[in-house]
Amino acid sequence: MNHWFGSLRILAIIALAVLGAQTFTQSGWAEDQSIVVASTTSTQDSGLFGYLLPIVKQKTGVEVKVLAQGTGQALDTARRGDADVVFVHAKSAEEKFLAEGFGVKRYPVMYNDFVVIGPKDDPAGIKGKDVLTALQTIKTRAAPFVSRGDHSGTHIAELKLWKEAGIDIVNDRGSWYKEIGQGMGASLNMASASNAYVLSDRGTWLAFQNRGDLAVLVESDKRLFNQYGVMLVNPVKHPTVKKEAGQRFIDFLISPEGQNAIAGYKINGQQLFYPNANDPNA
Repeated sequence: MNHWFGSLRILAIIALAVLGAQTFTQSGWAEDQSIVVASTTSTQDSGLFGYLLPIVKQKTGVEVKVLAQGTGQALDTARRGDADVVFVHAKSAEEKFLAEGFGVKRYPVMYNDFVVIGPKDDPAGIKGKDVLTALQTIKTRAAPFVSRGDHSGTHIAELKLWKEAGIDIVNDRGSWYKEIGQGMGASLNMASASNAYVLSDRGTWLAFQNRGDLAVLVESDKRLFNQYGVMLVNPVKHPTVKKEAGQRFIDFLISPEGQNAIAGYKINGQQLFYPNANDPNA
C-alpha cells in the first residue's frame, strides 16, 4: 500500500512539473530570459538603467545584466560574442559594427546632448561661447582639461570636436590635457578635484553628486547633439546570442510604452533623455 501511494505521489509531482513547464512555454518565455547588454557608462552613471530595467523585467520578462563600458569597449565586447545586445552612442562606430556583420540592425532609441563643464569662475573665459571657440580658447590658455581617453562615445565626440576646431590634439596637447582612460563619473570627479574643464553627456552631469565648483559653461550647440542606438548582436556570427530575449528588449525600448518610460526618467524635475525611435535620420 505504501509503495502504491509513493508511486502515486511521484506521478503527481511529475504531472505538476509538466503543467508548470507547459505554462512557462505558453508564456513565450521558455528560454533563458537573462541577457547581457554591453552599454555605455553614461546610461549607467546617469541612473537610467536603475530606473528602466525593473520596468523592462515587469513588461517583457527579460532580465538584463549591463556591462557598462565606453562605446568602443562595448562594441568590442559584442564583437567577441560576450553580449547579446549593444546599446551605445557613436553612430559612425555603430555603422562600422553593422558593416562588419556583427550587428543585425541599428535602431535609434533616444538622444540628449553633451555639455562642456568647468570651474564656476571660468578661468579660461569660455562661458556662453560656441563649443569650437571654447576648445580653441582652452588650448590657447592651456587651461586644465580632462579627457576620458577610453574610446567611448563621449571620447569619440570630444576628438571630433577638437578636429573641427582646427586642433590636432594628439600632437598639440600639453600637460594641461589629461587623458585618464576612465568613465564619465570618474572624469567628472577628476575635473572637480583639479578645477578642470571636461566634456560630459548631460545625463551623467545631472545625476552627478560631487560637483564641487563645477558648472555647465557651454551648451545648446548643435554640434553637441548625442544620439543613442541599440543593436542585436548577430546570432549568425555568435550562435550563443539570445536573439529572442534580446529582440524583445529592443522592441520594448522602441515601443510607445518603452519610449514613454525613457521620457519619464527625470532628476529634480529635469528630463535626461528624449526618445526618438521614430526618427529615420537618427
